[in-house]
Amino acid sequence: MNLGRFPRLHFAHLPTPFEPLTNLTNELGGPNLYIKRDDQTGLATGGNKTRKLEFLMADAVEQGADTIITQGATQSNHCRQTAAIATKLGMKCEVLLENRTGSQDPDFTQSGNVFLDQMFGAGIRHYRGGTDMDAAMAEVGEEVKSNGGTPYIIPGGGSNPIGALGYVNCAVELLNQAGEHGLRIDHVVHATGSAGTQAGLVTGLDGTSSGVPVLGIGVNAPKEAQEEKVYDLACRTANKLGTGIDIKRERVVANCDYVGDGYGVPTDGMVEAVTMLSRLEAILLDPVYTGKGMAGLIDLTRKGHFSKDENVVFIHTGGSAGLFGYRGAFTDTFAEVA
Repeated sequence: MNLGRFPRLHFAHLPTPFEPLTNLTNELGGPNLYIKRDDQTGLATGGNKTRKLEFLMADAVEQGADTIITQGATQSNHCRQTAAIATKLGMKCEVLLENRTGSQDPDFTQSGNVFLDQMFGAGIRHYRGGTDMDAAMAEVGEEVKSNGGTPYIIPGGGSNPIGALGYVNCAVELLNQAGEHGLRIDHVVHATGSAGTQAGLVTGLDGTSSGVPVLGIGVNAPKEAQEEKVYDLACRTANKLGTGIDIKRERVVANCDYVGDGYGVPTDGMVEAVTMLSRLEAILLDPVYTGKGMAGLIDLTRKGHFSKDENVVFIHTGGSAGLFGYRGAFTDTFAEVA
């Protein structure tokens, strides 16, 4: 796979660290748990969207864009990182935030990622949950054009075949790091939402004939819908690479048992997972993606889904800035400590 032929800006801190989760492994009694620290990609507190934006923003530059338009939920990590790189490149940025939870808590609507969007100078537009956000972005794009600008629209999560190339690259990077450690990877686990991360990982791991299975822990859609979304994007990403990679449908697996009441709505498992990682490993997860992803990994481990001697890698996709928007979810946890 020759990613060098695709336009790319280099602003991520790569390779990201690859570390054992020794204390968590001991706490759960196995398997051997490791973490790929894509929360440390370096852009605006880091996160997985940095990898995608290296390719997406290069495409925007090639197309002569001066205004970036994107969308996400209120506490969107993607919007925060997009706003950051846009301002670094001297571009305007319009972020469209959809309140999918309905919460009006000022911590949620004004702090965390929303505050950082403002720090990076983005124009912020708020929308009710259920809004057709693609149509809303198209409308903003027309507004930018009418004012003489050149817009470039990035889909939610940066999840299209261009953005997914970032996680094809991550798959190769991960295999190289495992090789340096003499480690056989038996499973890769991560939180799956807009599909780009999982699609890129599956495409990259299949393109290298590694045979490593990827399990996406869903944070939004039901299992069938999530898997179809990932499979479709993986196939389109493989087609863009043009290497003849044949993505098998059975290679795309999502477990959506840990969504709870909906996207961005806290669960007891998420609170436990975020607390465990912070106190056992001094690693901060986020309440929307990695918290639920790790909750799934912990629960599956307790249920014996993985063999004790297997090596399981969790991809930390970032987002800890979102914790500040969810203080209320951890009130009881802090009370227990006090």
